[in-house]
Amino acid sequence: MVYVITMEAIMESSLGLQSARPRAAVPVARVLYVLAVLFMLFDVFGKFTLPAAVVDAFHRQGMPIALAPVIGGLLLALVILYVIPRTSVLGAVLLTGYLGGACAINMRAEFSAFETLFPVLFGVIVWIPIYLLNERVRALIPIRR
Repeated sequence: MVYVITMEAIMESSLGLQSARPRAAVPVARVLYVLAVLFMLFDVFGKFTLPAAVVDAFHRQGMPIALAPVIGGLLLALVILYVIPRTSVLGAVLLTGYLGGACAINMRAEFSAFETLFPVLFGVIVWIPIYLLNERVRALIPIRR
């Protein structure tokens, strides 16, 4: 007998997926998960390569540019926790704190409403795949119809 290990099998075993979930939940979760991870890796790359937009944002926030690689390293560590199925919930919790700090810094620097609230919106996007795929998270935060 040949066993094929698929991404879905890994996610089911490590995230405790519920078998009675809507059919669209897994594809939606996967797309949002991949988009969130790619965006965060893009952000990490920017903090290490320091393009003009990143330097300008740090200047507008009143933060020393020397902190960019440190913040990029922290974000990379959080993304790694987020992509490992066994630590994905911990990664999402820690990313929520990171994004909350980004929101606070943007608010303090008097960024536009969109720039200030974008980390909050992104935090929701980070949590949607976890919520859709993890039965235990859904039990903690029930959304009733």
